[in-house]
Amino acid sequence: MEPKPLSLPLKLVMFAALIVVLFPVFWITMTAIKPPTDWNASPAIWVPSEPTFINFKTLFDPDAIREYGVGGVSQSATKAVFGSLTASITATLLSVAIGLFSAIGISRYSGSSKATPLIILSGRMFPPAAIAVPFVIIFSNIGLIDSYTGLIGIYVAVTLPFSTWMLKSFVDDLPREVEEAAMIDGRSRLMAHFTVTIPLIKGGLFATTMFIFILNWSEFMFALVLSYSNISTIPVQLAKYVTATAGTLYGVQAALAVLAMAPLIYVGYLIQGHLARGMTFGAIKQ
Repeated sequence: MEPKPLSLPLKLVMFAALIVVLFPVFWITMTAIKPPTDWNASPAIWVPSEPTFINFKTLFDPDAIREYGVGGVSQSATKAVFGSLTASITATLLSVAIGLFSAIGISRYSGSSKATPLIILSGRMFPPAAIAVPFVIIFSNIGLIDSYTGLIGIYVAVTLPFSTWMLKSFVDDLPREVEEAAMIDGRSRLMAHFTVTIPLIKGGLFATTMFIFILNWSEFMFALVLSYSNISTIPVQLAKYVTATAGTLYGVQAALAVLAMAPLIYVGYLIQGHLARGMTFGAIKQ
């Protein structure tokens, strides 16, 4: 049965929604290639007549923007990019690894309780600001403040409910019989999960990994309160592009935002189908 074509009013509504969603991306991209003279122009300049990559160059060469008469930035973005990559990748791998075995345990060995996934997800129902201060106090006492170890630890803690929740949906959809067949062939229960369960849900595993990476890559609150001078991430670095002579360096901020958005947009496109499925697990059974 072929789907019915969309009506004209619905097409117009969807087109309007698309414009609203994409306009910030368009504006940030245009600002990233504007020279400093166009950042605060009135009336606003939508598309720069003389696009430049000076903002991108300034990210890694703090004095590059001085050629426009604007004071250089305090530090390059290299440390922030390295920090985001280190914290996001490490925390993502740990969160997904722990979440995978948690999901298998809940799906296969916890009985028929439907409340368990919700109880796990309830850990994400607290606003970040409510748990940031206790983490700062605890980490200060044990020496993990302003360290990648502490930042990675809190990233794992706050994303683990999501990784467990999503991966459980993929394990639930896998018939138990395939694991039982592997055990009949002589494999142990653990090896059956390694050789059968995990390979068969690799698509969902990839989607979950990418989703958790997005959460870690764009996290701001915990990175802000847990970092001082030793570590930095891209979201925190974005707030530092302010000078006494030029005020907020909108072009440099936009350039870093474009670099930060590019991988997220690509990853989001790759996982869109799996993400919708993981977020609605249990609602539809095939």
